[in-house]
Amino acid sequence: MSEQQTRTLADLKDLVQVATPAGEEAQPAREPKRDALGRAYATGRRKDAVARVWIKPGKGQIEINGKPAAKYFARPVLRMLITQPFLVADRYQQFDVMATVKGGGLSGQAGAVRHGISRALTNYEPELRAILKKAGFLTRDPRVVERKKYGRAKARRSFQFSKR
Repeated sequence: MSEQQTRTLADLKDLVQVATPAGEEAQPAREPKRDALGRAYATGRRKDAVARVWIKPGKGQIEINGKPAAKYFARPVLRMLITQPFLVADRYQQFDVMATVKGGGLSGQAGAVRHGISRALTNYEPELRAILKKAGFLTRDPRVVERKKYGRAKARRSFQFSKR
């Protein structure tokens, strides 16, 4: 064995030097993905809902399926949910959002829009990825409704049992 193979790594800096060849960076910088109109696009999903989201610099207006967010999501909790990515990234009321969302209920749709906004923000400003990832907004929530089984009233609920 050579001396380099038997040498132990003293600290993390040694590990970085061994892991990356000389003259090469650890990771290339991500490039922003924007269309000709300066918008970033992303798709968000939650339960059965799918949201297509476009963001562009603006005054913070959020439009979902052609309606303002306050009218589409009447519950304050759902409106708060879709603004979370902007608050975490410190970009509140700096982007206009245009989203179309289909499928699922209102809660799933709000989650899908939040996921879409988070992904669109990372496409627009790749530096925000670490912040949004740490907050958990880039992870697609995999939980879906369990299917109904035969011989059962619902997915797990049995029919009422009677002795006689």
